[in-house]
Amino acid sequence: MISNIVRIPRKLLKNFRWSSTSAKPQLTETIAINSKTFKRDDYTNITDKIASLTQKNLHLIQNHPISLVRQRIVNYFYKSFLNSRRNPLFSVYDNLSPIVTLTQNFDSLLIPEDHPSRSKSDCYYINREYLLRAHTTAHQSELIKAGLDNFLIVGDVYRRDEIDSKHYPVFHQLDAVRLKTKDQLFSSESDLKLFDCDDTACIPGGPSKQRCHTLEAFKLMEHELKTTLVGLAKELFGNQVQYRWVDTTFPFTQPSWELEVYHNNEWLEILGCGIMVQSLLTNIGVDNRIGWAFGLGLERIAMCLYSIPDIRLFWSTDSGFLNQFKNDNLKTPIVYKPISQYPQCIHDISFWLPEEDSLFCSNDFYDLVRNIAGDLAEQVLLVDQFTHPKSKKKSHCYRIIYRHMERTLTNAEVNKIHQHVEHAARDQLGVTIR
Repeated sequence: MISNIVRIPRKLLKNFRWSSTSAKPQLTETIAINSKTFKRDDYTNITDKIASLTQKNLHLIQNHPISLVRQRIVNYFYKSFLNSRRNPLFSVYDNLSPIVTLTQNFDSLLIPEDHPSRSKSDCYYINREYLLRAHTTAHQSELIKAGLDNFLIVGDVYRRDEIDSKHYPVFHQLDAVRLKTKDQLFSSESDLKLFDCDDTACIPGGPSKQRCHTLEAFKLMEHELKTTLVGLAKELFGNQVQYRWVDTTFPFTQPSWELEVYHNNEWLEILGCGIMVQSLLTNIGVDNRIGWAFGLGLERIAMCLYSIPDIRLFWSTDSGFLNQFKNDNLKTPIVYKPISQYPQCIHDISFWLPEEDSLFCSNDFYDLVRNIAGDLAEQVLLVDQFTHPKSKKKSHCYRIIYRHMERTLTNAEVNKIHQHVEHAARDQLGVTIR
């Protein structure tokens, strides 16, 4: 075993790009994403693998299951909300850049600076100013500022996460916002008001209505929101679907709820929603409207509707997968049929964490595996961890399950990939392979 390995400080490693042939670091000061160039800094943690996915736009590909769900939801809103000329009230924004500022992703939504969702272990940061959006809600304020009262936002979002059949670092969200003035809410009751007082400084996340809203305004908005979303659940899952509301908390709505439906003998959360925190609106100059909003993940619904067992399948370009979803009627029931089943290749990797173990994050290792193995990594599990009783060094053991979606992997190619993972974990994360 080589004992005189030269360690490169972890902060400097953030500025290296690894060559697939020489495995030697090459210093790069910038990173290119969607034809734009950004400076790297100590916050940069986006990988080449993730950057390569930012132009895929699965939600816009014809006959793709993600696109089918998107279109069904859009059609529901088009027919449910019409103006006096019988034209749809809601406009749709489905091609906004996933590159956003910290202000867009966090500050505009009243997310506190110490909120865990801002962590580098959760988000893909381009640098200290920009990141890949963690939710399509990041575009709410800019669209409201543009004068919009009713809109849907659809797009890809990015979160660092574990690796298994239901989690992927990129997925797709649909967000909706509806704002109403006093005259729109109380068309025949001119004496009623939207606001009880001018104090919009509520504590986000509370279970009760905001103090600034009148009870009448709150109840009407809650009724419209829940009626709309129950109708959407029935549109997607059928008129006989069982549903329930669960109280929850979000920084940008108060009160907040999750809608769950009973599907395949279990309760499944399909969306989060609530009455928009009024200070979010007043901060951008809207002081005469009250609003509701909701957001949902398209993959979760598509996996249920079409019985798709593995989230990686959405990224398949195999015609045997995509052709299954060609249909003139969006509501035609489709059950995914596996193209074929290939065996798993299972490898374990054990290592001692760096002496400063606080620098190590499991999501760093998951991203490293993704960057090297791509979608061949079906699952990564932390199967064992312990602390040495004398040295107090900490050890992790991860089980990596490799499987190709379209062919059988050979032991030779899996061994080569796994060795690359071991070497990269040692050199980039500062661990010691056991």
